[in-house]
Amino acid sequence: MTATRHILALDQGTTSSRSLIFDASGKIVALAQREFSQHFPKPGWVEHDAIEIWSTQRDTIREALNQARLSPRDLAAVGITNQRETTILWDRASGEPIAPAIVWQDRRTADRCDQLRAAGLEPEIAARTGLLLDPYFSGTKIAWLLDHVAGARARAEAGELAFGTIDSWLIHRLTRGREHVTDATNASRTLLFDLDSGGWSDRLLELLRVPRACLPRIVDSCLAREAAVSIEIEGVELPLTGIAGDQQAALVGQACFSAGMTKNTYGTGCFALMNTGTEARRSTHRLLTTVAYRRGATTYALEGGVFMGGATVQWLRDGLGIISRSDEVEALAASVPDTGDVYLVPAFAGLGAPQWDAAARGTIVGLTRGSTRAHIARAALEGIAFQTADLIEAMQSDCGHPLAELRVDGGAARNDLLLQFQADLLGVPVLRPANTETTAFGAAALAGLGVGVWENEGEIASLWKLEKRFEPRMSRAAAAARRERWNEALAHSRGWAK
Repeated sequence: MTATRHILALDQGTTSSRSLIFDASGKIVALAQREFSQHFPKPGWVEHDAIEIWSTQRDTIREALNQARLSPRDLAAVGITNQRETTILWDRASGEPIAPAIVWQDRRTADRCDQLRAAGLEPEIAARTGLLLDPYFSGTKIAWLLDHVAGARARAEAGELAFGTIDSWLIHRLTRGREHVTDATNASRTLLFDLDSGGWSDRLLELLRVPRACLPRIVDSCLAREAAVSIEIEGVELPLTGIAGDQQAALVGQACFSAGMTKNTYGTGCFALMNTGTEARRSTHRLLTTVAYRRGATTYALEGGVFMGGATVQWLRDGLGIISRSDEVEALAASVPDTGDVYLVPAFAGLGAPQWDAAARGTIVGLTRGSTRAHIARAALEGIAFQTADLIEAMQSDCGHPLAELRVDGGAARNDLLLQFQADLLGVPVLRPANTETTAFGAAALAGLGVGVWENEGEIASLWKLEKRFEPRMSRAAAAARRERWNEALAHSRGWAK
C-alpha cells in the first residue's frame, strides 16, 4: 500500500483540457479546466493546435495542485484519459507538430474510406480491427498527413516523425520526448491494431500506407509500478500508471468490470459500451469491437454511438427556439402526460448504430392541431431514449449477455424524465451515480490500481455510489407497442437525403 494517497487524472477532451485530483475515497479534491480553440478550415474539416492542447493541460495541472494545496510529491500516480482518434504527427527531434491535429470529428478522408470499401477491403479490416471503415478512426488521417505535408512520408519512413493520439502527445511532452507510447484502448481505435494479436498489424499498415517507424509502443491501460512511464511534473518524477480513451475510462469509472455490464454516456451524442469480458465479440449489427482496458489480460467491449443525444436538446433551443436554456426542456416535456403520438427522429446527421443510414434525416411525425411545443420537447427526449434502446438491444443480441441494469453519465443524464423513459423502454433499472466525473475517475482508478492505492477492481467498485435509481414502470407490452410505433417513425426518416 502506498503512503501517498492522491491521484492526478488528466482529462483531455475535445473542447477543453481538465485536471482532477482524487483522494483514496474517490472524492474530487481539485478540478481545473481550460477551453481551447476549435478550427474549421474547410467544410467537414476539424482541427486542433496540439501545442495549445499541451499548454492548457499543463496550466490545469498547476491550477489543480494549487487548489488542493498539494505539491507533485504528494501524488501517488498520474492517469490520462483523452479524446480518442484525434491524430498528431510531430518531429521526434524538435518535438514540434508538422501540421494541425486532425480531430476525430474530421471527415476529410471519407473518399479514401470509400476507395478501400470499393476495393472490397472492409470485411478484412473489420475482422482484424473490430472497427468499420470510417474517417472517424486515426489510420486514414495519418496517411492523409503523410501525403499532404511536404516530405512527411519519407521522413516518417526514416523514423524522424512520430504519430500519436492525444495520450501519446501528452506523454511525449511530460517525458520531454523520452517516451513514445500509447495504451491498448487508444491503439484499438486507429484501424492499425489487430485485436487477436494485441499489436500493430503489418497487413493493416500496408493497406493504409502507414510506416511502422512512426508508431508508438503499446502498453497496458493499467501499468504496475515497475512498468510505469516516468513523467515529470514541476520538476518532480512521477509514475504514469493509467491510460485509457475517454469512453473506455468511463466504463472503468462506472465500475463495469463484469461481462454484460453496460454504461451509456449522454453527451452531445450517446456512447454505449458493454463489457464482453475476455472475448472480443464481433458484431452482426455493425457495432464496434474495442479494447475496454488491458491489465495483463485484455478485457473487451462492444461500442455503439448515437449521433444526436444532448445535441437534440440544443437543436430545440438554437434551431426551433422553443426553449431558451437546455435545462428548461424537462419541465416543458413534463407539462404534458405524453407526446400525443408525436415522434421525433433526431437523424439530423444520419443514423448511427445499429441502422447506419447516412442518408436518414430528422423527422417529426404525428403532428395535429393539438400538438404543442411541449409535445415536441417530450418527443425529442423520447427520441434519445429510443435510439439508445435500439443500440442496447443490438448489443445484447451480439454478446448474449442479458442486461441487468444500465449505468449512465453525461450532461443529459441529469434529466430524470429521460432516464425514467429509458428504464421503461429497456425494462431494467437505470442507475445514475453520485460521482458524474466517471471518465476522469476511470483514469484515476487505473492509475491507482497500478500503484496500490486500490488493491483490486472490487475496491474500485465499492467506491461507486448510487445517486438515483430509475425502475421501469411501463408494462413490457406497452413498451413493445411504443417501440413498434418508433420503428414506423424511423422508417419515414430513412434514406431521405438520397
